[in-house]
Amino acid sequence: MNVKKYLTLTRAGIIEALQFRLSMFVMVIGNMLYLIVVYYLWKSIYDSAGTDIVNGMTFYDTMIYLVLATALFNFMEMYTVWDMGRAIQSGKIVLDLLKPMEYRKYLFWSFSGSFVTQFFFTFLPTFIVVSVVTKGAIHLGINLLYFVVAVAFAVSINYSIDFIVGTICLYTESIWGINIMKQVIVLLLSGATIPLAFFPDKLRDVVEYLPFQSIYNAPLSILLEKEKEFEDVARVIGLQAVWCVALIILGKLFWKVSIRQITVNGG
Repeated sequence: MNVKKYLTLTRAGIIEALQFRLSMFVMVIGNMLYLIVVYYLWKSIYDSAGTDIVNGMTFYDTMIYLVLATALFNFMEMYTVWDMGRAIQSGKIVLDLLKPMEYRKYLFWSFSGSFVTQFFFTFLPTFIVVSVVTKGAIHLGINLLYFVVAVAFAVSINYSIDFIVGTICLYTESIWGINIMKQVIVLLLSGATIPLAFFPDKLRDVVEYLPFQSIYNAPLSILLEKEKEFEDVARVIGLQAVWCVALIILGKLFWKVSIRQITVNGG
């Protein structure tokens, strides 16, 4: 594999992201407002519950989880569906397919630059602030290495889901509705908006085996649960690995079949 050509796309992505600094500033402000709303929402939930612990989590635990989940979301979000949908509608997809690189790989590495910038501008600062403010809520040990591995699998799973949903646009030539539906399902079932601990037992048992929880809940459970045994970590990462491979294969097969549906409506 020629790594240089992929790193070239990463470098181009970093340069492009740095050219739109205002959008990054607006995103940071938007996240702060979102977290303020989340804070008061969950504070009301805990106040009305009349207890300090709800479903095994204190208000303090819940806020740490949700703040880090928001940071992870900003780090991993790639807008793949929007990009694929617009390319299909405009006809640009034909030019992308002519490039000397598999389209799936080209699309992923085109967004890789945003991973680097979002890591340094959003996730890392958030991680440091939470670590300092909470004074030990995040255990800094071998779990950090497991967390990095889990995040790598989470990025792949998140991208594969986006790619599969984007491929559906070849049939519908529609973007907005499909992507909104995907975002609602992923954010809800991944634990990004509501920790899985608050799900009903039977629903949680099902959700824990779906690929969505591998995106946010799996890495965060490894990072925040101090007494997580190695066997539990191995099970979490193992399930991620299974979904990672399965979704890559499914995405490639679905794309291979669906590519025959391309119709160019643009110039």
